[in-house]
Amino acid sequence: MRAGAIGRQLAGKSNWRRLAGASLAVLALPGCVAMQQQRLAPGEAPVLQGPAVRDNRTPMDAPLACLASQIRAGGRKPFVIAVGDVRDYTGKYSINEGNAITQGGALMVSSALGKLGSAVRLAERFDPTIAERELGYTDRRQLGDGSAHDIPGPEGPRNVPWLPYFGGSITASDYFIVGGVTELNYDIRSGGAEVAVGNVGPKVRTYTQSVAIDLRIVDTRSLLVVRTISLAKQFTGYETGFGVFRFFGSDLFDINVGAKGQEPLQLGIRTALEEATLRLVSTVARVDPSTCMKQVSWEPAPAAASDKAPLAPASLSASRGQPAFNGPKAGADTQAGASIQLAFEVGSADLTGSASALLERIAAGAAYGPIMVTLVARDSENLDPGARDALTGRRIEALMTALAQRGVARRAIETVWRPGKGDPAIIPATPGLQRLAVVRISR
Repeated sequence: MRAGAIGRQLAGKSNWRRLAGASLAVLALPGCVAMQQQRLAPGEAPVLQGPAVRDNRTPMDAPLACLASQIRAGGRKPFVIAVGDVRDYTGKYSINEGNAITQGGALMVSSALGKLGSAVRLAERFDPTIAERELGYTDRRQLGDGSAHDIPGPEGPRNVPWLPYFGGSITASDYFIVGGVTELNYDIRSGGAEVAVGNVGPKVRTYTQSVAIDLRIVDTRSLLVVRTISLAKQFTGYETGFGVFRFFGSDLFDINVGAKGQEPLQLGIRTALEEATLRLVSTVARVDPSTCMKQVSWEPAPAAASDKAPLAPASLSASRGQPAFNGPKAGADTQAGASIQLAFEVGSADLTGSASALLERIAAGAAYGPIMVTLVARDSENLDPGARDALTGRRIEALMTALAQRGVARRAIETVWRPGKGDPAIIPATPGLQRLAVVRISR
């Protein structure tokens, strides 16, 4: 009896030693991971520090830089492109993990357009809340910048503390991009193998899922869809492991080690959205994207020289003796030879209500110097030369009448260019528009 009791005591001590050894091994595992710790303030516990923040790169960086260079080489005026809602249409949701697909598709498309640099202009339409509020304050004469401003009046300029506004400060977009993520297919293919001898052996498993996106680019003025595109991408993951589940003597050992990984789902969606954006923009820019698509790589794309220079700050207000917010000013659009575009509907010589603010701006700006006004219409307007010449004459007359109602004498309005009566050519202006005539206004 005494020998049996001693044996049980020794066996118990042996089990405790094994348990203690296993516990120490578990506690030592974090030491195998190289993580830097930093104490941010005296008395605080140190916190772990991982890798530094970096630019969020994708394999599409180089193709987007290539497309930007091709657009700039064409000498075109940069397109103004807006981004609408690019949402998750898959409906996949988990109680534990939330939405399976990113809800920031529109932000990813905006970032892709930003990678094109100065080749395009990005117009904010996704969240214009702040701008709309400030325009509301301006309309109620509540917005100021701490300076006094001169505005034209019937008895000459007068000084006001609020920020004057003459309308037309928001740049119109040429195109906008909308769409969404439309497919998420889980486990479209999987396979694996597991081998065990005496409950000891390795295992391996692979699985594949896919997503699809659908985008379109739309002409803002006509709301005609210029192009649609649908792209799909597969994601493959793996899982490997080695397990032991057996008795050694009177002790049961259950040990599992392994690893698993998968291409990041949201990064793949970003890459697909960037490629779709590249193809859509290349369509409206009339550039072949195939050459640029050959540059798909994880290597960083070199920045274009024109995109390295800092942008000059835009002045939207004026101090005492200077012009008002978006009003008459000695800027690019009010100097002699500069041009403001005045658009007409197809086949019409009427100035719609949306032109009223622009006409006010032209009339007020003419007091500070000559203004060149370019009359434009959609490039889909295709008339024979005689009909076009007659319509152009009526449009010029409509402009002169509207400006005369705003205090601009007819003798101060001069037509400096218009096509000949027999000229059939369509003169392009900005994308989607044709130039009809150029009028000079001065006082």
